[in-house]
Amino acid sequence: MNAEIVSIGSELLLGQIVDTNASWIAQRLARRGVNLFYKTTVGDNLDRMVETLDRALDRSDVVITGGGIGPTQDDLTRAAIAQVTRREVVTDAESLKDLRERFQKRGRLLTKNNERQAQIPSGAIVLKNPNGTAPAFIVETERGITISLPGVPFEMKWLLENEVIPYLQSKFKLTQMIHYRVLKVADLGESAVDDRIGHIISESANPTVGVLAHPGQVDVRIAARADNIEEANMLIDSIDKQIRSLLQENIFAVDDETIESVVGDLMKESNATVATCEDLSGGSVASAIEKAAGSALLQSHIINSTQALKKILLDGGQIPDIKDDSERAIALARAMKTSSGSTHSVIVHGVEEGKQRSENLGQGDTYIVISGPHGERTRHVNYAGRGKPDRQRAAMEALSLLRRDLLNTPH
Repeated sequence: MNAEIVSIGSELLLGQIVDTNASWIAQRLARRGVNLFYKTTVGDNLDRMVETLDRALDRSDVVITGGGIGPTQDDLTRAAIAQVTRREVVTDAESLKDLRERFQKRGRLLTKNNERQAQIPSGAIVLKNPNGTAPAFIVETERGITISLPGVPFEMKWLLENEVIPYLQSKFKLTQMIHYRVLKVADLGESAVDDRIGHIISESANPTVGVLAHPGQVDVRIAARADNIEEANMLIDSIDKQIRSLLQENIFAVDDETIESVVGDLMKESNATVATCEDLSGGSVASAIEKAAGSALLQSHIINSTQALKKILLDGGQIPDIKDDSERAIALARAMKTSSGSTHSVIVHGVEEGKQRSENLGQGDTYIVISGPHGERTRHVNYAGRGKPDRQRAAMEALSLLRRDLLNTPH
């Protein structure tokens, strides 16, 4: 059975709100083994809504809509579904009765526009909404099934879990589930990951394998369809083993684990402490390490001047006038470790080239140094920016290098 989500509302297209409903529905459908091949967003325009729904019913067994069933003039989902399914919009007597009782209990008058919430396409199955005033509904036709849910998240979630999922399980005899595992990869870009495991991705059927890139991190998702979670994990384990053999120590975490949680656990195990010094990254490294290790972060410095940089070098017993950027970063790492008394220091020293015009991958060089019990580990990357993606990337690179030092693995 194939499903499609159609999110309705001009506010979504204007960027006024983020469509978290669709991602939540997608996750719940996947757990029940429902294939979701399309997610579409359309504004509050009847013609475009009809066109979108018509196309959705051509390619999907079930179309789930979100939003557009409230009391206002731009709530057009009922009319659009009725037009696509060639039905009339009628008032459901039971829903109208429930609305009146709900408004009476609140001491409010049921206005004509609120009565619209009791309207449904003729012949629709009504799903009572105990958390709101607008009932959901299901329209069954030969072309497919359309399920209309409210856009209010807590109303939608209750209806999906308690009404829609049981309906789909009964209607389509759903017995399988889709379970997935995410392997999180550092120190390799998306193309490098694809180069190593691309043959697994292209040949995968069940489980399937896909990749998703973030600043400084690549996620490898392994998804299996099975009758239960134990069977799914058995299918996933075989692919997991193949991928680990190819990506090796670049895999740093699984599922809900983060680089911060992994580094934090390693620091606790080794009783490590850390001091940081950074410039262009603006405290993002210190923030990430504080999240990872809390009180194990002994000192953090953000330097914005040559004078401040020289003072740190002098306080740590290093020569203040170092011309080479790489050597300066190493000296800063040694100075911070000495002056703070920490077991480790983390330095992220960026050198910009000219005026920056990009928020991502700014021109320049960044030197990352970890000074620990085994000496210094260094990494040089060809970007140096103050934008959020570059700061996230710098923090990820630094924590990944610190992780390798704590594990004493090659870098």
